[in-house]
Amino acid sequence: MLSWKFPFQFLVFFLLSLIVGTSYAQELNCRIQVNSTQIQGSNKTVFETMQKSLFEFLNNRNWTNHVYSTEERIECNFMLNITKQNSVDEFEGTLQVNSSRPVFNSGYSTPLFIYLDKKVKFRYAEGEAPDFSENTHNELTSLLAYYVYVVLAYDYDSFSLMGGTEYFQMAEKIVSTAQSSTSSGWKAFEDRKNRYWLIENNLNQIYAPVRVYYYNYHRLGLDVMHKNLADGRTKIAEGLNDLLKVHRAKQNSFIMQIFFEAKSEELIKILPESPPAEGTKAYNLLKEMDAANSAKYQKIIKKS
Repeated sequence: MLSWKFPFQFLVFFLLSLIVGTSYAQELNCRIQVNSTQIQGSNKTVFETMQKSLFEFLNNRNWTNHVYSTEERIECNFMLNITKQNSVDEFEGTLQVNSSRPVFNSGYSTPLFIYLDKKVKFRYAEGEAPDFSENTHNELTSLLAYYVYVVLAYDYDSFSLMGGTEYFQMAEKIVSTAQSSTSSGWKAFEDRKNRYWLIENNLNQIYAPVRVYYYNYHRLGLDVMHKNLADGRTKIAEGLNDLLKVHRAKQNSFIMQIFFEAKSEELIKILPESPPAEGTKAYNLLKEMDAANSAKYQKIIKKS
């Protein structure tokens, strides 16, 4: 009797473990909004079903082999703004993607990735269940999967040194598969700042100091501020020297633009409390690297 009972109990335990593991494997807590206000006189239910199906696609799919608890899920927002409906199932628009992560031992979330993709074109039939395969290009699901892997990569980079490489490589595979597509945004020759170049920059060793600083900024800067505010702030300020090397070697690089899009406002909040010499040096570095925001960076030296 014992020889039968033990395997049965083990089977029950295994099945329960599998169910629990599946329930908590999803990585994202992703809010998606489909905005169709610019589309007049069309069937609005298609956009409602689109939003629902894309929400399920993003949040219910397993994107990694890692197990996440509910509170560990990565916070992100996808805003799909439909600007044109060419036919009953063909759409154009933009996609805004934002992600963030909590700072250790605080109630604060720091922005990780902020980007507006202005070249979105896809087909979607009402009631269609979105599906994705890395070996097949689909205008809608390949686009969303690409940004999921980018979000994952930036999140992993913020917790471990170069930790996001695997997910940048997954996004690179999507870019490679998309080379036969007629859609814009995937090819190197189209633009110097598109989906192709975002991945190229992050996997290019020339720009590796940006990713190293990204890790230092979060794990050795923000995450230590709960116990030593000054040390964390100094780590963030001193690391700007590493960014400067990249800037002077490759001015106006896409990866640097992406960094400052996410971090310029946060830097303005962190650095004004620096000692005068540290704050002045940080200000001079920032206004050289991110000239578009130089006026805002003056707040750093007004208080430091």
